[in-house]
Amino acid sequence: MEELYTTWKAIGVAGGDLSFFQDFFVKFYQAFIEGDRWLQYLNGVKTTLLVTALALILGIVLGVLVAMLRTAHDQQRPGHRNPILAVLNLICKVYVTVIRGTPMMVQLLIMGFVIFASSRNFTMIGTLTLGINSGAYVSEIVRGGLMSVDKGQMEAGRSLGLNYMTTMRFIVIPQAVKAILPALGNEFIILLKDTSLITVIGGKELLYAAQGIYNRTYEQMFPLIGTAALYLVLVIILSWLLGKLERRLRQSDRR
Repeated sequence: MEELYTTWKAIGVAGGDLSFFQDFFVKFYQAFIEGDRWLQYLNGVKTTLLVTALALILGIVLGVLVAMLRTAHDQQRPGHRNPILAVLNLICKVYVTVIRGTPMMVQLLIMGFVIFASSRNFTMIGTLTLGINSGAYVSEIVRGGLMSVDKGQMEAGRSLGLNYMTTMRFIVIPQAVKAILPALGNEFIILLKDTSLITVIGGKELLYAAQGIYNRTYEQMFPLIGTAALYLVLVIILSWLLGKLERRLRQSDRR
């Protein structure tokens, strides 16, 4: 295979005519096989999955915290308003409005070249930005799920002597999760694909690896198509796992 590649590449460099198959083979070999370049894609996938996992954890933590604060504020009884909760609710609303109202690309550029201008760890800066961005969307998804649970569930828990946090943890949140899981799954898929954006600040993930390869081979088609195919495979796997979780939750409802 290597001999064929060397021969056909030499013919192409010399200006000779290559058949479609020969040209296809040379470009494919350059993009994936020469110099074990497939390892660069593999390392890019590993970084992409790591960034997605860390950003997902941060997004869920932020999202649930913001959603619970805003839900607690909205569910206060008339005449029993907590001023501290009002301030926290205002901060959360500003956070959600700003993050959802500005493009992800702009947020990455601000974080990479303004707030953390002295740092060179662009991958972690991108991870932090993705997590903060995801947290705003997750908070609205979770808040919608919490607000959709009948208020009687909260009142029943409190009447049994449970405090607010315990009632939310054991009664309200489990019911809300089943309702919001499809929307959360969609947000997770978007987060996975958005990892490609951290390349603009120098984050070293899958797309960064592809760019490094086509900058050396001067052939963009195969590295980019290969990158798109890898993202597609990752999304299909994630969608399959989420579907399996949804079916398991539905089965638990029937028991």
